[in-house]
Amino acid sequence: MMNFEKLDVWKRSARLSAELYKATSQLRDFSYRDQLTRSGLSVPSNIAEGMTRSSPKEKCRFLEIARSSIAEARTQIYIGIEIKYLPSQKALQWLDETKEISAMISGLIKRIESKN
Repeated sequence: MMNFEKLDVWKRSARLSAELYKATSQLRDFSYRDQLTRSGLSVPSNIAEGMTRSSPKEKCRFLEIARSSIAEARTQIYIGIEIKYLPSQKALQWLDETKEISAMISGLIKRIESKN
C-alpha cells in the first residue's frame, strides 16, 4: 500500500486547498466560498482515500473523483477571477497548479492501471 502522504500530488493538492481557504476566508458570498473550498478539499481527501484502498479499481475510482474535483475547482477559480472575488495574479497561479495536479493524478491512474 502506497503512503499517500509521500505523494507530491497529495502534498500539492493539500497546499492548494489550504490556500483557497485562506484566500476566501473574508469572502461574504458563502455559497461561492463553500463550493470552491469543498471542491479544493475533495482533491487531497479523495487521493488519500483512494491510495488506502486495496484494489487497483477502487484506487482509480477515488483518483478519478479527485481529478473531477480539481476540474470543478479550476472552473470556480475562472469564475472567481471574472467576478473579482479572487486576486487575479494568485488565481492565475492556482489555475496552473490545478492543471499540473490534474496531469499528476492522470499519471498516477495510468501507473496503477499499468501494474495490472
